[in-house]
Amino acid sequence: MTDAMVKPTEAEIWQWLDAVPDPEIPVISVVDLGIVRDVKWEGDTLVVFVTPTYSGCPATGIISMDIETALRDRGIKKLDIRVKIAPAWTTDWLSDKGRTEMEKFGIAPPSPAAGPERCPHCGGADLEKLSQFGSTPCKAQWRCKGCLEPFDYFKCI
Repeated sequence: MTDAMVKPTEAEIWQWLDAVPDPEIPVISVVDLGIVRDVKWEGDTLVVFVTPTYSGCPATGIISMDIETALRDRGIKKLDIRVKIAPAWTTDWLSDKGRTEMEKFGIAPPSPAAGPERCPHCGGADLEKLSQFGSTPCKAQWRCKGCLEPFDYFKCI
């Protein structure tokens, strides 16, 4: 950001961050995933607080780089991305839009029940767990007995 530029508002920054896709589920943004916890100006430095979905998430570095790139492309020169692991991320932080897009993408969104409510492919409810572990540690592998399609289920955390 040059001295001649007006400092963007926090609302503008949230809009910019809403365009940054999650690297593992690219149909939802880091905002919809609920991992961007806060943005604020500390003097002329923009501070972005990020809480990974779990403390060992291998995508945390990529997410920080993607956020940095998006903000620097918008002219932000002084930036501090802070990873904050407490309070721990929870699936409650997923936006409704994020849940909807996740399901359209073929991943069952988290449910307070012991597993997915329905198949993201056909909507069927006759489901079985194949494995506690899916394509990433935050997902489990399930299959619909109706359409026989396997799918990831984003675990409740």
